[in-house]
Amino acid sequence: MFIHQIDSEVSLALPRPQIDAKPLFQIIEKSRQELQVWLPWVPGMKSIEEEEKFLTGILKNFGNARSLNTVILYKNTPVGMISFNKFNTINQYADIGYWLGTEYVGNGIMHRAVAGICDLGFRDYGVHKVEIHAAVDNARSNGVAKKAGFHFDGSLRANELLADGFHDENVWSLLREEWEKIDS
Repeated sequence: MFIHQIDSEVSLALPRPQIDAKPLFQIIEKSRQELQVWLPWVPGMKSIEEEEKFLTGILKNFGNARSLNTVILYKNTPVGMISFNKFNTINQYADIGYWLGTEYVGNGIMHRAVAGICDLGFRDYGVHKVEIHAAVDNARSNGVAKKAGFHFDGSLRANELLADGFHDENVWSLLREEWEKIDS
């Protein structure tokens, strides 16, 4: 199994569909009310089998270098996911998506997971820039970007379609040279 160890508590791992589908689906179920506000895919995720199918699909995308989706492990337990949703090879950047089970919020897990995936992006994938897009009113996601050292680039009007309609979206970025200063 591929594991990227971030620190003594947090690591990122390629999903193992038959093993990870059940615990990830259970986290989604427990956190459904909070997650579905910001993640349009949550209402459609209705079974362990659907989660397993999703995890199998993202492994295919990984194999084709389209995306990198990882399970966030906290003390070796799945607690959420973080991904490079897509790679823009022409402009050498990638955008991050993430979610975390509600019961694990407040432990600094996501901030560390973002740092870990940025490390993979800059070191292993050679990207020049990593972006985070977050609805303007998603305080937690915007807080993660800020805490991880991302630069606030601006807001895009009505750029994100969520369950209750279109939302303005903040764009955050971290350049390789900025990451090198943080990482050193």
